[in-house]
Amino acid sequence: MDRRTFLTAAGTGAAALSLGAVAAPPAGAAAQPARGAHVPLLLRWFRDTYRSIEAMTTDFGLAVDKIDVSGPGTPVQSRQTSPTNIGCGLWSTVAAAGLGVIDDDTMRRRLEHTVRAVEKLERHHGFWLNWYDAHDGSVLTRWPGTGDPVRPFLSSVDNAWLITGLRIAADAAPALRPRVDRILATADWSYYYTPYDPADPVAGPGQLRGGFWPDTEEPTGHHYGALNTEPRMASYLGIADGSLPADHYWHLLRTMLPEHEQEQHPQGGYVAMDGVRVWQGHYTHRGRKIVPSWGGSMFEALMVPLFVPEAEWSPRSWGLTHHRYVRSQIEHGMTEAGYGYWGFSPANIPEGGYQEYGVDAIGMQVDGYASNTDRTYTKDGEPLPPASAFTNGVVTPHASFLALPHAPDEAIANLRALDRDFGAYHAGYGFRDSVNVGTGRVSDYLLALDQGMIAAALAQAIRPGLLQRPFRTGGFRSKVRPLLAKERFSI
Repeated sequence: MDRRTFLTAAGTGAAALSLGAVAAPPAGAAAQPARGAHVPLLLRWFRDTYRSIEAMTTDFGLAVDKIDVSGPGTPVQSRQTSPTNIGCGLWSTVAAAGLGVIDDDTMRRRLEHTVRAVEKLERHHGFWLNWYDAHDGSVLTRWPGTGDPVRPFLSSVDNAWLITGLRIAADAAPALRPRVDRILATADWSYYYTPYDPADPVAGPGQLRGGFWPDTEEPTGHHYGALNTEPRMASYLGIADGSLPADHYWHLLRTMLPEHEQEQHPQGGYVAMDGVRVWQGHYTHRGRKIVPSWGGSMFEALMVPLFVPEAEWSPRSWGLTHHRYVRSQIEHGMTEAGYGYWGFSPANIPEGGYQEYGVDAIGMQVDGYASNTDRTYTKDGEPLPPASAFTNGVVTPHASFLALPHAPDEAIANLRALDRDFGAYHAGYGFRDSVNVGTGRVSDYLLALDQGMIAAALAQAIRPGLLQRPFRTGGFRSKVRPLLAKERFSI
């Protein structure tokens, strides 16, 4: 799988859903009633999704990157895995026990197996490398199948998801806590952090590097500058454990600054937050003010709140932009592109390969993530291309699951339609990774990251807060929550 890069280049200067009763919607948003009648369907989807996680898990104890389900027999596992994939396997197992799909003894045994494997993996500076052989834990230096060289890399965002999974595992299985604590004792997020330098905010932006190549200690040329993207999980983890200063949060960008080239000229204004001058910018899409992500994909915006209750702690800021982000994705698929289906996020290309999919207009990147393999982009201020221009549109089921807290009935209807019209659901392993809604071609693969997001989203829908417990206490409660409570997006 190609690694996702949600970043702002350094040179730029740069509510839980309950199916019985729904929490109050974000301010200004229409209520979206969830229905208890959905629970049996969601549980069936979860059981099959977790079976895919089981099929991905090697005898060594790690979840592989993906499985091929095109053949009639047992799914074919990939050789490679990443820290993100391993984290997905951990939290999916905790979710399975919490929903009664496996018993607690099985959960503890599986978690211990994976933690034991993680303890054996080569690390640098307390963090894990980007690719391992999932079958023996060795570091990959050649890509399976092609033999292309792989230069080991320490990714900040990938490590965040493994640490998320480890913290969830330790919370669910207290006997593992001492081992997890020892594992994480040397994982210091300041390794990735470039302190803020008011004299040179380009060189010292107060943000996290994308990562380092440990063979030379060379950092990436970029920092993760955009706030509404997946890497903010690393930021939250570091602020919570004290290895990052709290003002790091305010040095992340709601939009790029007005003088910088980006998808849309932002509106907003400067405000002082905890002594930091913050550009509180926003975009406007289809009449809605919104905080954009980097590329316009669903999981950039909505993977983190599966674990950190952003909408609850910041209902008029994070909660509102999350809701509007989902509306923008729905309306792009149903109205702007005329696909008849919606939900766009990085995924397997149905015909093979990997691509970032999204709604270009709600991402900062100029010509960011398009909703189709043919990459039809939109331009702010110019007429929208006709629906006929959006050829080979690709809808990704995990995006609909991420939308469950904000549009439950529409998300479930969309998923049912993908199954009914394209056979996107694999009875036994859950939704295939993607669908070309123009040709009807469905992916042969299930990806650990995307199945892991589906498992977490279903757990949150069926049993709210199940995977959020480690992120509601300790430093998350005392350090992260106050920041989100102060957040005042200009929307």
